[in-house]
Amino acid sequence: MYASRRNAEAQQRANDRRQREDTAPRLNVEVPKLLTLSLAISDGEPGAIGGSDHVRHVVVARAPALFEMKCGNRDCKEGGHDITYELVRGLRAGETKLEGQDPCHGTVGSARCAYVLRYVATATYQP
Repeated sequence: MYASRRNAEAQQRANDRRQREDTAPRLNVEVPKLLTLSLAISDGEPGAIGGSDHVRHVVVARAPALFEMKCGNRDCKEGGHDITYELVRGLRAGETKLEGQDPCHGTVGSARCAYVLRYVATATYQP
């Protein structure tokens, strides 16, 4: 029963995220001169070496202007990261490299989640 409830909650979160993506403005409309965008992402505890590192290549032509990511800590509840404002603001300003971090606001047990998302966005634009 517990696993079934957990799966239903995960499915609901996925549906909610899909709906937010579907209703978000498109990135190519928000930043018309944007050609390419890649995000190098690391999620882990502050000062930790490693963490979950990956690069996300954004398909600008059809991507939503929404940059939400779930927390990399499997035990985190209600956590995640939303770097939409920072990225879209920087992209509108024509910045080619944006760096930042965002602490998770979820919980692990009764404590606040200690994970921090670090990102480097690299963008190219039409002349």
